[in-house]
Amino acid sequence: MYQNFGEFLQNKKRLCIIQAENPDGDSLGSAIALDYILQNTENSLYCPVDLPKYLHYFPDWSRVSNEFDFHADGYIIVDTAANILLSKLLDDTAIKNSLYNKPVFILDHHESEDDLEFPHEAIIEALPACAELIYKIAKSENLEIPLPAANAIYSAISADTLGLVSASVNSETMHIMGELIDLGVNPAELEEQRREFMKKSPRILDYKADLIKRIDYALDGKLATIHIPFEDIQQYSDEYNPNVLILEEMRLVENVDVAIAIKTYPDGKVTGKIRTSLPIAEQIAGYFGGGGHPFAAGFRTYDTNYDEVVADLIKILPPMLEENS
Repeated sequence: MYQNFGEFLQNKKRLCIIQAENPDGDSLGSAIALDYILQNTENSLYCPVDLPKYLHYFPDWSRVSNEFDFHADGYIIVDTAANILLSKLLDDTAIKNSLYNKPVFILDHHESEDDLEFPHEAIIEALPACAELIYKIAKSENLEIPLPAANAIYSAISADTLGLVSASVNSETMHIMGELIDLGVNPAELEEQRREFMKKSPRILDYKADLIKRIDYALDGKLATIHIPFEDIQQYSDEYNPNVLILEEMRLVENVDVAIAIKTYPDGKVTGKIRTSLPIAEQIAGYFGGGGHPFAAGFRTYDTNYDEVVADLIKILPPMLEENS
């Protein structure tokens, strides 16, 4: 079923494993796991942005570099098949040339359409996490999964499923988590590491209180949005991602069906991270050119602002809410 990935690996001595410019626990865990699983190649891990500190509970996070490996024989991109999430790579002529002229393989679990502009092969399977896909490929292709890889896969799946409670989780996911434990994963130890790095400083807790006061509600309270301007991003993101800090709190407010954290940048870029209680997150993201899962998705758009995005949301959401209520 996954033999095209095994064929891609043939005759390659050096691979570069790439995350998109919105790294999260799943993309990082997937990259780390592949690094350990692909023992017959020399691997480098690349992300175009610095990894946020809240992801440093992954022991091998420091292996990720933002210096592109031009000497690789091929590239594996994890956790995305969308041009817009690789714009930093495609805006760099030298990197773009490498992606056009060397073999590229995509591993992704999102249901959004593959719109990558450069030649590539892909395995895209709708699953709770990209790391789950990597586990299935490794098992299918008889690739050894050493304990560090198993730990990374377990943490990645946990991160992308909110601790195995998202609507995408099924019995196969739970079975895989059990098999990872059989490989030596200690869930209690991994959770202790994660909790230690998720601790907040008093400054971040004060900022969270400020964010809570800034939440906007619309559509009779069914839509909750928060504006995170560039000043906030500069001041706080290195210590704690504002999206992570506030989004789940918003989603858990009574009557809220759609929660969206919207970041704005000086160049006119606007990004949105969406969480919903109805299976419409991917539809919302799609309106703005993004994608994701039914209950969790994201988008990036340009030449707009927070108020305009909220106005569009107020326009497009009522029929979605009515159809899924």
